[in-house]
Amino acid sequence: MPKILLIEDDISFCKLLEKFLIKKAYEVTIAFSAEEARLCVKNESFDLILMDLRLPDADGIVLMSEFKTSHSQIPVVLMTGYSDVNTAVKAIKNGASDYISKPFNPDEVLLVITNALQTAPAEKEIVKEKRIPTKQVSSDNEFVRGISVASKKLLEHIKLVSPTDMSVLIIGESGTGKEIIAKSIHQQSHRKNNNFIAVDCGAIPKELAASEFFGHLKGSFTGAISDKTGYFEAANGGTIFLDEIGNLSYENQIQLLRALQERKIKPVGSNKEINVDIRIITATNEDLREAVKNGDFREDLYHRINEFSIQSPSLTDRGEDLMVFADYFLDKANHQLNKDIIGFSPEVVAIFQKYSWPGNLRELQNCIKRATLLSQGDFIESDVLPIEFFQTEKQSNSGSFSLSDNEKEAIIHALSRTQNNKSEAAKLLKITRKTLYNKLKQYNID
Repeated sequence: MPKILLIEDDISFCKLLEKFLIKKAYEVTIAFSAEEARLCVKNESFDLILMDLRLPDADGIVLMSEFKTSHSQIPVVLMTGYSDVNTAVKAIKNGASDYISKPFNPDEVLLVITNALQTAPAEKEIVKEKRIPTKQVSSDNEFVRGISVASKKLLEHIKLVSPTDMSVLIIGESGTGKEIIAKSIHQQSHRKNNNFIAVDCGAIPKELAASEFFGHLKGSFTGAISDKTGYFEAANGGTIFLDEIGNLSYENQIQLLRALQERKIKPVGSNKEINVDIRIITATNEDLREAVKNGDFREDLYHRINEFSIQSPSLTDRGEDLMVFADYFLDKANHQLNKDIIGFSPEVVAIFQKYSWPGNLRELQNCIKRATLLSQGDFIESDVLPIEFFQTEKQSNSGSFSLSDNEKEAIIHALSRTQNNKSEAAKLLKITRKTLYNKLKQYNID
């Protein structure tokens, strides 16, 4: 299986081309910048380099010359959106195997790649190693590296705090992947070979919190039919992650504080203390400082859990990462649903980029999994997206029609979803039938 290094800073185009090439039996490694590409060439071997002429941090011809100097046996094909004959000639003179202008059709790029591989230096075959494809489906808890400024800052903070035993408070909106951040910290720490225990504090009734955290002995209270090991003991030697810690009652906060200060726990009904060696990572979507001011959260506990804080950015704060995550979730959905969708249509990419994503990464994942299930072709198209992608938030206390700028497309989409049932379409659009009929007339929709 020929291995291609694809260098392209247009993320959506890059991911689409990657999917297409993988489907055509090529193994693909992608780089979004010259810096990433240099690292890839240094650490891996490739059969061909397919690169954009204009990159954010380097001139494509200069970068190509670097590669030809250090790895003369690897053919290089340049891509550009600027069809300039002089540039093409210069590229060929500097060692490019071929040159292709955007936009190009799939058959064209396959032909160029095939020709470049066939005309590669013969000596390359002598040193080429037998390779096994390494592309694997990612696990649910894999940390996806983004390329936005917010993602790079997040990655830097994780790298800095992971080797320490500092308690970490992760702050961010729901659906931003706070548990995945916590697990990434654990996996890069010296505790990585011990347990990582995740606890949803919002799901524990305050009456049972002590039992859940510290365990209990059989018969210690009604319903305690056997001994129970608590989360703290289960995490001994490892990491305990307390999600939505702001939901703990004041009494439970006191119990938690005592355990963190003394590093000892006492199961309910027991007189014996158990020493625990744990690292604590917590998360919240609330402003705990405001909760402290209001008397809803203990200040001493706040400082105990907040030796180092990390901001988990929302999807709108990391817009450059949108299609990186979209492609990751598409890979997962294809694997889970036994599908083989290549990518997203340009229309869907544009819709995704305009959408506000109030549910963050969780909403993106659910949307893509649903769209993958519904899609029948090679690409996810707009007709399998939920109706909310075609609407803006309704004005409060107003019955007026408040769709996005693309009202006509939203109406057509709703009619398609309801098989032209105008009553159901009006319900989807949250407008009256009379308003819908007026809009149908306005836009000449049959």
